Amino acid sequence: MGYDLHEKVAAIVSDAGGRLVGRTRLQKVGYLTQLAGFAEDFRFEYRHYGPYSEELAEAMEIAVGLGVVREEKKESMSGAWYSVYHADRSAGDDDRARFIAAAAKISAIELELAATAAFVYTEEGCTGKGAKGAWAIAGQRKQSKAADGRLEKAKAAYKKLRAIDVPEKLPPMG
Repeated sequence: MGYDLHEKVAAIVSDAGGRLVGRTRLQKVGYLTQLAGFAEDFRFEYRHYGPYSEELAEAMEIAVGLGVVREEKKESMSGAWYSVYHADRSAGDDDRARFIAAAAKISAIELELAATAAFVYTEEGCTGKGAKGAWAIAGQRKQSKAADGRLEKAKAAYKKLRAIDVPEKLPPMG
């Protein structure tokens, strides 16, 4: 792992407005940020919750340990624990910060669905099946999360991310 990756993960939190809720959200925002061409810092693979980078998780642990990011652990109403990350806000109002802030505002489930579909489309060779194939596979893998119109909301959120000016246009997935 690169020695400065803890600074790069801190920059994600900073560009999210100085606050990012949830480890899963961190992973998905990190993945989509790379897919949009803003960085190539972390290697991602598919796991239960979609794109996941062990390097990103380790970089966050280091950032917290060094005090570059503050982690607040909270208990949800269901009794599950989650993390809220805090970092000093950057002064930048650039495309990267706009993209990360927009991605961080998407609901956790819709962000997970969108990142999963994007991963399926780009990393698993689903490009031949088109966008509908990637969304269908994401919906199959996450059936309970894709219910109640969430998959459609994820598609709409992804479309808004695609409208942001980025170095590499996100895949055309509807």
